[in-house]
Amino acid sequence: MTKGLKGHVITVEPSDRHVRVLHDGQVLAESDGALVLHETGCPDRFYIPLQDVRVDLLTPSGTHTHCPFKGDASYWSLPDAADLVWAYPDPNLALSRGGLSEA
Repeated sequence: MTKGLKGHVITVEPSDRHVRVLHDGQVLAESDGALVLHETGCPDRFYIPLQDVRVDLLTPSGTHTHCPFKGDASYWSLPDAADLVWAYPDPNLALSRGGLSEA
């Protein structure tokens, strides 16, 4: 899916890569079903299905942000890494509902 506004383009597509997320050597997520989001002016981000994320290691934070293209994001932290991952529970785009991305 592509959404744009005055030169701002977002494309979401299935990733053909195996995605593994590590923090200080600990696996936080591992997936063959990630989506990759390409956004004008931003680095590519992988959104990983919730079932492939070690949510037992994460604590919800009070941080919430809004993107006019993607929607409202909620954040999760590790004890030594505040707001490390985020998700768009009700995305404006074709992001996997509940999928998480990491900073």
